Amino acid sequence: MSIIKKPNLSFWQIWNMSFGFLGIQFGFALQNANVSRIFETMGAKVEDIPILWIAAPITGLIIQPIIGYMSDKTWGRLGRRRPYFLVGAILASLALFIMPNVPALWMAAGMLWIMDASINITMEPFRAFVGDNLNDEQRNTGFAMQSFFIGIGAVVGSALPWIMSNWLHIPNIAPEGIIPPSVKYSFYAGGAMFLLTVLWTVFSSKEYSPEELQSFENKNDEKGKSIIIKDKPVPKNTFLRIILSFAGMGAMVSLLTYSMHLDKNLYILGGILLFFSLLMLYALMLKSKGKEESPIVEVFSDLLRMPKTMKQLSFVQFFTWLGLFAMWIYSTSGVTAHIYGATDVHSEVYNEGADWVGILFMVYNGVAALVAFGLPVLARFTSRKITHSISLALGGLGLASMILFKDPTFLIIPMIGIGIAWASILSMPYAILTSSLPTHKMGIYMGIFNFFIVIPQILAATILGFIVKRFFDGDAMLALVVGGISLLIAAVMVLFVEDKNIK
Repeated sequence: MSIIKKPNLSFWQIWNMSFGFLGIQFGFALQNANVSRIFETMGAKVEDIPILWIAAPITGLIIQPIIGYMSDKTWGRLGRRRPYFLVGAILASLALFIMPNVPALWMAAGMLWIMDASINITMEPFRAFVGDNLNDEQRNTGFAMQSFFIGIGAVVGSALPWIMSNWLHIPNIAPEGIIPPSVKYSFYAGGAMFLLTVLWTVFSSKEYSPEELQSFENKNDEKGKSIIIKDKPVPKNTFLRIILSFAGMGAMVSLLTYSMHLDKNLYILGGILLFFSLLMLYALMLKSKGKEESPIVEVFSDLLRMPKTMKQLSFVQFFTWLGLFAMWIYSTSGVTAHIYGATDVHSEVYNEGADWVGILFMVYNGVAALVAFGLPVLARFTSRKITHSISLALGGLGLASMILFKDPTFLIIPMIGIGIAWASILSMPYAILTSSLPTHKMGIYMGIFNFFIVIPQILAATILGFIVKRFFDGDAMLALVVGGISLLIAAVMVLFVEDKNIK
């Protein structure tokens, strides 16, 4: 049997394909760094902010597989994935323009939902875009290019309000209930950058037609006749077993939360598990009526028949992103309390520590951008699995070691390890994954793969918060240690992943 290979693309073709990620990450960085500030300006209490933020992971959980499924089925003048880049970029840019001008808290929360959904519409097909257009040998470089642009976008986007205030002397304070001008202009610049960079990718890149993609995927027999491998149907009993499992877990979490008076945020976790089981039950009902091609049936069927490599990577992703979210949630409180000795959020010392955390985050993103193109080189000499394992181990050791430092300046050292891990997290798992996926379902599987990023985010916001409060006596630094251990577990697990291209 034989299979037609995709031709190699030039460096600049790969550059153009990935350039839109610069604007996407620009928007994400502004959102992540400033939305909590906008919520507080609009009158939100600190303890209510996690609930307001829960829209982001839930949006990704729902939107990405839907967009992936739709983009797999799309073909038009702009191709397969690019129509979604364009629509998502327009919506996200509008949301970035509107967000700093909302007059009320409920509107800010709603705009976060819209903004995150729009960014997800743009971002999800980008991963599949690389898988569609690049052959297996070039995917390492393709995803490394995305890591580079993500790192640059995160550094500049995170620092933009500070740049506006300190370099351009735009005021960073405003009357009560009004967003400071430095933040407003940063969002305007972010909206423009988002749209322009995505437009560059849309109009400077090309896509293979469905017929060409099919020819790359199909194997041929000795006589040159195409052999098309069809998906096996998922048994109804498998659906039912998973439905009962998720419904049982959801009910158990909710009952334990009620009976033991646990953190009310755990109700969110229980509710999500129950909602997932209900969606899957609906899919089973449609399946029983013979509607196998219904979008919701296809999504859940593909979830249950994930390729072996994807199943193995899902566990790696779970522990990886649990560690990352522990860092993002608890770094500020951990550093300010453990190193600066400050717990009063209104004190000058606390804000000095919080500002330094922002610098540390810029450092690891900058490191990620610098090392992004070195990882494919290391992978060629070792393998993608070993490269990712080494990177995750450095990140895990760096995150866990933060508890050992007393001088905030030396925290730059663990950030180097975290930056190397971040560069690999954004590239190596996707390079390994796309080698195992059928081309005609690249989008939907990329959307499903996002489940294993969102689920640990929800757990980090619910269960990890409960653990820190109940068992760590509120010591956020211990949460960072847990995050580091989680990354180390992922570093070991990735060695057991089956990679079709061992290099």
